Amino acid sequence: MPPKADINKAGWEQSEFPILCETCLGDNAFVRMTKQEFGRPCGTCARPFTVFRWNPGQGMRYKHTVICQTCAKIKNVCQTCLLDLEYGLPTQVRDAALGIKSAAPSSDINREYFAQNMDGKLEGNKSLLDSTRTQSAGKEMLKQLARTDPYYKRNRPKICSFFAKGECNRGNECPYRHEMPEDNELSKQNMQDRYYGRKDPVARKILGLNAETQGLKPPEDKSITSLFLSSLPQSATEQSIRTQVVQTLPVSAAPSPSTDANPANAIRSIVHVAKSRCAFVNFVNRNAAERAAEVWSAGLEIDGERVNVKWGRSRPKAGNGKEEVGPVATSSVPVVT
Repeated sequence: MPPKADINKAGWEQSEFPILCETCLGDNAFVRMTKQEFGRPCGTCARPFTVFRWNPGQGMRYKHTVICQTCAKIKNVCQTCLLDLEYGLPTQVRDAALGIKSAAPSSDINREYFAQNMDGKLEGNKSLLDSTRTQSAGKEMLKQLARTDPYYKRNRPKICSFFAKGECNRGNECPYRHEMPEDNELSKQNMQDRYYGRKDPVARKILGLNAETQGLKPPEDKSITSLFLSSLPQSATEQSIRTQVVQTLPVSAAPSPSTDANPANAIRSIVHVAKSRCAFVNFVNRNAAERAAEVWSAGLEIDGERVNVKWGRSRPKAGNGKEEVGPVATSSVPVVT
């Protein structure tokens, strides 16, 4: 007769091998790992899980798993670096390109309950993303941004805090890097933000650079909060445009930082000019417009056809004697020329 299960360990996770990307696993074909059952609580759902620890290569720092396998499968990410397993990109970049909305609760309430319910749904599936319907343009964008080779530089030792203070006296024997830390937004990364794809500085940098490459660099005029859609299909209506726009907007575009923020609230108005087959999408603030431009740099499909996306332009100032040309829009009333 099997021993009675411990009721206090209900829902705790046991596993035989971690879910890791090639970079975190390292270039050592004979890597040795230590395994500790229920070694620490998961960094997202807070359930105790099996923790693995290993050295990915000579001169590298020891690494360990930080989230449980259930949470890793829900987002299809590595248990250590929390990057997407297929493309090696932050979840915010992947979800923005594919139009995936996060269903997992990011607050402390119900996180453990949600993870336990997902265990049954994940049986037989590698990830909940397997059945997600996505646009081909988003997949092409991810293929272009994806890192094709392992980036082992990410496994280097951390910076020596004593060296930064000028107090390290171990010299070459110090196991940490003797470099001065850089104080920028990339140095302020958060596990929860990386996992749930919100306000991730690495993702913001990748999306911003891609938008610039595609000709969607944000204009210097901060009052411009509109995007111009051209080459719309003949069948397009204001409702079909609004439906597709809301579906493709990332959660980060929502004006409210709450976990239940609705991207639809980021849109102030949509003005459809059927005769010219164009439309203006006016956003409530500049941040929402920039997040939309980053996502639509991969291409926006409406009624099965790909449309062109450009930034709007501000109205010409009265009495300046100049006349704007091209798509012009403000956050309230657009102007078509």
